[in-house]
Amino acid sequence: MKVLLLKDVKGLGQAGQVVEVAEGYGRNYLLPRGLAADATPDVLEEVRQREARKERQRKKEREEALALRQAVEGKTLTLPARAGGGKLFGSITTRDIAAAMEKEWGIKLDKKLLRLENPIKTPGAHQVEAHLYPGLDARFTVLVVPEEAKS
Repeated sequence: MKVLLLKDVKGLGQAGQVVEVAEGYGRNYLLPRGLAADATPDVLEEVRQREARKERQRKKEREEALALRQAVEGKTLTLPARAGGGKLFGSITTRDIAAAMEKEWGIKLDKKLLRLENPIKTPGAHQVEAHLYPGLDARFTVLVVPEEAKS
């Protein structure tokens, strides 16, 4: 019998695959446990449509990521920070960079997508990488300018 796997089944296949199984295995184990469904033409058409929707969504997300990459790549973001003696009081993290991006560039980006080797603790130019989509990254510069501490 042919069944459509609804969940991954070890040794048989992954969710979304149509596989041929023994009649008893399908009727007595896979179907009652919700691991598979009969591979009827209606079910297969529904799966095909679901995959087409997912593909359109992935394509849309990639296009948005490409546009975002073009807007960010190579730009310089200036961040004022309190400093003294060549060091910052505290540090600049991805949260600070994401907030500055939204304020200055109007680009809202989750802080989890930004990558820093270490938090920024000194004034100057620092490279930041933004992971926008699998296999699609953008690099930009954060220029930290010291603003003198008030006594």
